[in-house]
Amino acid sequence: MAFVLPTRIESRPVTVIGAGTLGRRIALMFATRGGEVRIFDPNRAVAEQAVAYVAEHVGEVAATVEAGRPGTAVAHDDQADAVADAWLVVEAVPEHLDLKKRVFADLDRQAASDAILASNSSSYPTSRFVDGVTHTERVVNMHFYMPPEQNAVDLMSDGRTDPDVLSFLKEELPKYGVFPFEAHKESTGFIFNRIWAAIKREALAVVAEGVSTPQDVDRMWQINMGLKAGPFRMMDQVGLDVVLDIENHYATENPHLPEGPRTLLRSYVDAGHLGVKTGRGFYDDYPTPAA
Repeated sequence: MAFVLPTRIESRPVTVIGAGTLGRRIALMFATRGGEVRIFDPNRAVAEQAVAYVAEHVGEVAATVEAGRPGTAVAHDDQADAVADAWLVVEAVPEHLDLKKRVFADLDRQAASDAILASNSSSYPTSRFVDGVTHTERVVNMHFYMPPEQNAVDLMSDGRTDPDVLSFLKEELPKYGVFPFEAHKESTGFIFNRIWAAIKREALAVVAEGVSTPQDVDRMWQINMGLKAGPFRMMDQVGLDVVLDIENHYATENPHLPEGPRTLLRSYVDAGHLGVKTGRGFYDDYPTPAA
């Protein structure tokens, strides 16, 4: 049976699988038009923190979206219940290929037949984890950055994605205050992230080689680029464990990449200094996270 695009989306929820740093921000954006966003995370406490995050910020963010109004976020204990009748399911789990394969195989069975299944993966094309998916035509990369501050979104086919899915998302996503750009061929890192990875890796190399410090690199970046934050502060926001996972993936594809940046990241991760989420990373001026 051919895939049919979702209908009645105004009255159906969006579901986010994974309630970490980006998962909760994605949920926030889909709660800006008055509807329900469902959040599933195997760690109930993390899911509840994500719900609280949405509730805290949805009013101010919805006010920036045309025709926006605050919606609600709800935590679910069961993934199948969370995706029931959702028109869109966004996977935002850690960057581990085997995990993503399991999640998408489950989602293909659990989600409504007309639901679009999207991955927020920052480095893996969806073609790498659809082995257990029957309806690959509804699977798509939909990679977010750090909304609501950074609202560009990469869209990329899994090689078999129905072109109508891409057209549909290009039309609907701006209604939630996020703006899609299509990668017209499969590209590790998509569009912006591919460029950003090279900048980030060279910044790490400068520090790994003892040429400079994270603070000085960031300050020069701020002065020269006129931006509020530099590469190291931004890596702290994402989570250094996530950054390391991404760098490991790039290195698997390209063994010629220098080891120094990954060694530097690994030293922080092994010490438990993951950035904002642990209260310390390249910087140590973050609030201590709740237990």
